[in-house]
Amino acid sequence: MYKIIQNRKIWLSISSLFVVISLVLLLSFGLKLGIDFTGGSILEIRYDESIPSVAEVQDRLSSVELSSLVIQPVGADGMLLRFQEISEEKHQEVISALKNIEGEISFEEMRFEAVGPSIGQELKKKSIYATLLVLLAIVAYIAWVFRRVSKPIASWKYGIVANIALFHDVIITLGVFAILGKYFGVEINTPFVAAILTVLGYSVNDTIVVFDRIRENLPISDADFEDTVNKSVNQTVTRSINTSMTTLLVLVSVLIFGGETIRSFVLALTIGIGIGTYSSIFLASPLLVVWERFRK
Repeated sequence: MYKIIQNRKIWLSISSLFVVISLVLLLSFGLKLGIDFTGGSILEIRYDESIPSVAEVQDRLSSVELSSLVIQPVGADGMLLRFQEISEEKHQEVISALKNIEGEISFEEMRFEAVGPSIGQELKKKSIYATLLVLLAIVAYIAWVFRRVSKPIASWKYGIVANIALFHDVIITLGVFAILGKYFGVEINTPFVAAILTVLGYSVNDTIVVFDRIRENLPISDADFEDTVNKSVNQTVTRSINTSMTTLLVLVSVLIFGGETIRSFVLALTIGIGIGTYSSIFLASPLLVVWERFRK
């Protein structure tokens, strides 16, 4: 049996180090916000004959250096391009680049206009309220489910520890994106927000699996709390790693072969689920034991 809980100082030190580094990166670099947050320009064109592929348009526009470029086909002969706000001179460069795809391609410019952010201040505020409500609901639900095993630590503390693990997973994921945004121009957009919410759900699910085994073992165990938690973690560690690996293999495949549009979404999921697996085994359960020892 692995002495995972007995070596908790190592795991807690690793987690603390990565959280501190991530917070420093976030405060130093911040996140590179995409046009979903900042607003930008939208260009709609309609081709007279054959329409080029999204990859061809993207490749051609690479010389123009547009930030936050999103290309979306519209109908059978249209294309919608969204990017950071540009000048009229830059606008003409885009038009020239589009005309030179595989020779002279004829198209009509339907509209070119500035657009506001799709994620406004009101939505940001509501998202924060909704997240706080969800975290409180997690604590309340876990406290109710674990009410029959309120010794040696209160059932609501399981919920608090689960939320600490969530904070750990999200902060480290954001820290990685702070580096990617600073040095590789990776931007935060609406799919990224969806990925973070998915990571929250996946992470708490993985943590609850371990906690549930502790709940089953506590009433029948003759060992102390530390050994009971360690036994429970050992009983679930293989399942947690195998489950996460199957998910990560799919995500890595999509990351390599998927399109640019969903890359930030898949990358956030890959990082978040990988870290969530670590925290469910090496952070959440050791914190329970630390809290129980601290109470004494």
